Amino acid sequence: MFAHQILTRACTARTWSCLLWAATVLAVSPAFADDATAALTLDAATRRAVAQAPLLQARLAQQDAAREEAGRAGALPDPQLTAGIDNLAIQRPGAFTAGGDTMTMRTLGLTQVLPSRAKRQAQRDLAGANIEQAGSSTVMTQLAVEQQVAAAWIGAWGAHHELQMLQAMRREWAVDVAVAEARLRGGSGSAADVLAMRMEALDLENRIDDANSREVQSRAALARWLGSPVSEPLADAPDFTVLPHDESSLLAHLDQQGNLLDWPAREHAAEAALEVAKAEKHPEWSLGFNYGSRVRGLSDMVSLQVGVSLPLFTRNRQDRGISARAADLDAVRAEHDDARRQQAEAVQAAWSQWDALGRQVRRHLNQLLPQANDRAALALASYRGGGDIQPLLEARRDEISHHTDFARMLTDYGRAWAALTYLLPEGDAP
Repeated sequence: MFAHQILTRACTARTWSCLLWAATVLAVSPAFADDATAALTLDAATRRAVAQAPLLQARLAQQDAAREEAGRAGALPDPQLTAGIDNLAIQRPGAFTAGGDTMTMRTLGLTQVLPSRAKRQAQRDLAGANIEQAGSSTVMTQLAVEQQVAAAWIGAWGAHHELQMLQAMRREWAVDVAVAEARLRGGSGSAADVLAMRMEALDLENRIDDANSREVQSRAALARWLGSPVSEPLADAPDFTVLPHDESSLLAHLDQQGNLLDWPAREHAAEAALEVAKAEKHPEWSLGFNYGSRVRGLSDMVSLQVGVSLPLFTRNRQDRGISARAADLDAVRAEHDDARRQQAEAVQAAWSQWDALGRQVRRHLNQLLPQANDRAALALASYRGGGDIQPLLEARRDEISHHTDFARMLTDYGRAWAALTYLLPEGDAP
């Protein structure tokens, strides 16, 4: 387990302070508790968030809306029903009456517009592109939710273990203060030494409060995605040294990554919009039927009409629309290319950060932390033997600084790991 490996490598038998930290962390770490099932794992947190995130529910609703719109795309427009009076007399006796003239008719008509086949097909293609874009937006949102949940979970996990480490060091500071007070009582120390130790202990309390606050903030961010307060302990972290894909694979499959998933759909939508504009140059037909009822004794009449639009002046009408949609398509393609370059830059930067943080974590584990612990132990032994307090104060400050840096570095390492782990949809391995 990841925390166990870190603690094992960070501590040695001769570094009492690190052993105290390890004992404290392992005692409270849910990964080593008897009831491990009560601990919230990173995987469980992401799955819970994906299952009920309001943003994902909104994206699914948008998919349903796009499918409903596609169901009516390319359909004939509704027919138009008309009713009226034709040839109504307005002079002489009988004016403004339905039977005032033999030419007057009560009419009832029905008209159906028939768009061109090209226009209807272009409308279907545009609706299909909208469905595709809604689907890709859902997957993008899911990946974004997973990344943010992972960042919050890792932040809470890192702050919690930093808090436990600082609380373990609080006990060491209490021992140092007790030694300074004992020397003062024995006449070999000074009141200034005791005050210096107490001031450093107060600084440690500030660090503890800061770590506790960051854990609370991270848990609040986690609760935002899980929908309820996160009070349960957190399980052990995944192995941040292992990524599901290597850098070359990620760079070779940029279009499959979250930030670029909707660009093909955007291009398809722009292409469909261009086809719709082109279809405007096709004539649009209409059929009409009218039935006219005249006064009693005269024959009723029917009328049939066939209409067609005349796109004769296309230069300043349809052609401009086609040029505008073609420019939109060029813009989408250029933006897609720029987004692909940005994503390549982001992948390389994230990989470099993850790799550098990994080396720094290992350097802290193998060199800085053991040396800082040894230096503090030697300084304490020297002070117990009657030496000056200043080397002990400096050693303690450096020890806390290195351990705090390590805890935060480990959190950054985990977040860099998460940024690369959740780039591709689950099951979409290159």
